Amino acid sequence: MLSSSQEQKIWNALNGFNIEIPSWGFANTGTRFGKFVQLTAATTIDEKLSDAGEVHKYTGCCPSVAVHVLWDFAKGKQSVAEVNEAAARHGVRVGAINPNVFQDQIYKHGSLGNPDPEIRAAALGHLLDSVEIAKQTGSRDISLWFGDGSNFPGTANIRHRKQWFIEGLKETHAHMTPNQRLLVEYKPFEPTFYHTDIADWGMALLMARASGPQARVLVDTGHHYQAQNIEQIVAWLLSENMLAGFHFNDRRYADDDLTLGSIDPYQVFRIFNEIALFEFETGKRADLAYMIDQSHNLKNKVEEMIQTATTAQELMAKASLVDHESLLEHQRKCNLIDAEECLKSAFAEDVRPAIEQWRKSKGLDINPMRAFRESGYLTRTAAERGERHRNAVSSYA
Repeated sequence: MLSSSQEQKIWNALNGFNIEIPSWGFANTGTRFGKFVQLTAATTIDEKLSDAGEVHKYTGCCPSVAVHVLWDFAKGKQSVAEVNEAAARHGVRVGAINPNVFQDQIYKHGSLGNPDPEIRAAALGHLLDSVEIAKQTGSRDISLWFGDGSNFPGTANIRHRKQWFIEGLKETHAHMTPNQRLLVEYKPFEPTFYHTDIADWGMALLMARASGPQARVLVDTGHHYQAQNIEQIVAWLLSENMLAGFHFNDRRYADDDLTLGSIDPYQVFRIFNEIALFEFETGKRADLAYMIDQSHNLKNKVEEMIQTATTAQELMAKASLVDHESLLEHQRKCNLIDAEECLKSAFAEDVRPAIEQWRKSKGLDINPMRAFRESGYLTRTAAERGERHRNAVSSYA
């Protein structure tokens, strides 16, 4: 049974915890081997925002939607003003702007790291367009992930590519407003397997520092090798004032798209604990953006977003219960068992009753998944969107 002070800690943590959801997470996507179509999947930005609005309606913690420029602002289809209006109509707002410099044929050998100066210029032009879109949507973050790299030894000049990246990121940074941020993400491999131009947090840190004072590092929880200590990376970036936020997911090896906490919820808890400990010691709030980056073939897309958001709330609530004063004292005295028990005892607490009370106070159903399923939304969207998907599957076959 939680004490009143513990319940208050949980409420304080939840009141300050918002999670952005990705527009692309509601569309039919696949692996390099194929895709499995869902009849309720979204195919337009309006449908994506409608789905996102449902997630926020039942969780109360997902007020913004990250968008992908090429997928959500396609030329001749949707203007920025129309997307803004659709977001407001569905009870959400546009969040991080994600450029796309990995999809077009010209990026076969890279974008900002491409040996061809014309292709580098085209990639830079798209990044600058994305900055302008962010100004129109009121978005603070321009979130960058690059698929650049090489698959075979000797086929790319790694140092030249590093310099080309710095030049492109500096120019992008120069076009931002003072309140915007440039988020540099890293990934150890895929789609390139010999070398990746921004392969780890150290490379991302160097790139961000070279870009300018408004650039920070974005940590995707799936973009790490299996034994890597992500909470140490988080602690180091916090100490350097260079952590921008997270893309939430989980991974079995070193790639993403599994549901947050499905493999190792204790690791997510430990990450949240490092953030809470930083805030406890410094007395200031970490300025972090939290976002889901998952797109599922097998789970229903709206339901898995609700599942991820509620899982994140539970793990954040558990981390808020760590006795950091005792933890620091045990660390100073090298009381190894007692220090570890500070974490384990908080992780073992059942925080769900306190979260249910928090939801009641916000006018939310205490069980978001059950309430969403009872709403009939999936039945309606299957009827509205299903024929379109059935025709697509038939034509593909």
